[in-house]
Order: sequence, then C-alpha cells, then structure tokens
Amino acid sequence: MGKSRSGRRQAAVEAVVEPVDGGLAELIPDRDRPRAWTLLIDGAPQSHVDLDDPAYLSFEYQRRLGHVIDLVAPTGKPVQAVHLGGGALTLARYVAATRPRSTQQVVERDAALVQLVRRELPLDPGARIRIRSVDGREGLAKVPDGWADLVMADVFSGARTPAHLTSTEFLDEVRRALKPDGCYAANLADGPPLAHLRGQIATAAARFQELALIADPTVLRGKRFGNAVLVASDRPLPVAELTRRAASDPHPGRVEHGRQLTDFTGGAVPVTDAAAVASPAPPPSVFR
Repeated sequence: MGKSRSGRRQAAVEAVVEPVDGGLAELIPDRDRPRAWTLLIDGAPQSHVDLDDPAYLSFEYQRRLGHVIDLVAPTGKPVQAVHLGGGALTLARYVAATRPRSTQQVVERDAALVQLVRRELPLDPGARIRIRSVDGREGLAKVPDGWADLVMADVFSGARTPAHLTSTEFLDEVRRALKPDGCYAANLADGPPLAHLRGQIATAAARFQELALIADPTVLRGKRFGNAVLVASDRPLPVAELTRRAASDPHPGRVEHGRQLTDFTGGAVPVTDAAAVASPAPPPSVFR
C-alpha cells in the first residue's frame, strides 16, 4: 500500500502540464514503467512512450500500426517512413528502435507540442528523424516522388481527423510520395453508424489495389466508438500475418480484407476535397 501512495505522489510531482497550439498538453508518468509517459491533449490520450523501451507500444491502435511497420519490409531492414501527425513521436521511435538506420520524416503542425516533446521526451540523438511543423498535406507535398516505403497518417485536431486528410486528392499525394511497392497506413476513428470509416475505405479503394482493415470486432459491428487501422498498397498485403498478430494482441483485433471489406463499405462512395468533412467527434464517455 505504501508503494502505491508513493507512486501517486511521484505522479503528482512529475506530471508536466503545458499549453500547446492544439490545446492543453499533459505528460503523465506511467506508474509501472519508470521512464514511460502518456501524452494527453485536452484530456484525450494521444500517445504513450517508454524512453527505456521505445519498441513497447501500449496503445491498441499503435500496436496495430506497429504490426504494419514490422511487415512492410524484412525484419530489421531500414526503411524510409513519413509520419503525418507526431504526438509524442511514439511510432517514429519504434521504427528507429526496430529498424536502425531508417530515415524518417515527421509532419506535426503543432510546433509547441514538438518543443515540449523534444524537451521532456528527448529523441535518441542517433535516430534519423526530421520533424516539420507544418500542415499534414503541406509537409507531404515536400516529400520527394517515390521516396517512402511507408506513409502513416495519425492526425487529429480536437480528436477529429481534418477533412483535407480524408480525400482522394490527399491519397493522390500519398501515392506520389510512396515507392511503387510502398504501403499506406492510417489510424481512423469512428462510431455507429460508421459512415466515416466506410467512406474512408471506399476512398482508399479508389486509389490502391490492396486494402486491409484492423479493428476491434465491437467497433466493426458498430457497437462502440473506437479506432481502426486502414492499410493500403498496390502490392499484396501480408494479410495472414497481420491477422495472426492482431488476434494475439492483448485486446484482440480482427482483420477484414477482400470481398468482406468491400461488403463492409455498404456502397459508400469515395470522398473528394469538395465533399470532405472531418471525422466525427468521439462521445465524452470514450475518455472517461
């Protein structure tokens, strides 16, 4: 019991609370991991980082993106990756730890958040990570044609994905930046009736030959609000291995692909810039 009280005192002393461009940022120490932190923006959990073990992914959706990173190229091979949305740089740290000598570009428009994370959660000085504090599409436009093995989108403003990062025109920029056999992965959030998620699948299907979706079965059934990871490429995806890894997660996920994924879209049509809207706001109960 005494240790628990000490942990609470330590957390109270060491929490970092600071305004950033996107709201109020909080870095909360993890009681179970000495140098691990959770980043919240306006009370919404954004990232978890363990400075001693950057290959540890705590959040469910980040584990699923980690599976994609693991399978995008042979184990340990360096990759060129673009991260749209930085947060606490969890996935960039993961790539650097699991694929040394990788070259990465992070696009995070919240410059104050970047400064906070750099100061409180410093990057390995040997990591080849460049950070641009600009809008996601603006930063993506600066990536050379055919440069990236992997483009990952995890962009939220006020817990919603901005509309201009949900369209076919946006995915045209993603395709331009990717190598011909490159892979795109996006963290999407939605709840019943899943109109946003279905539209995003239809949009990706209009630009990529191969798709897969990883999510909690209850989210796919429209029973609750949650995250889903969409994976897209013009090469065959490692669906069997993604399925095995997702099923073995602490919170098991399901992988949909092929005809089942097409049927899941329910006739949704691709989203264009002219019709795009931000993803739905999560209900307040999600963060309680």
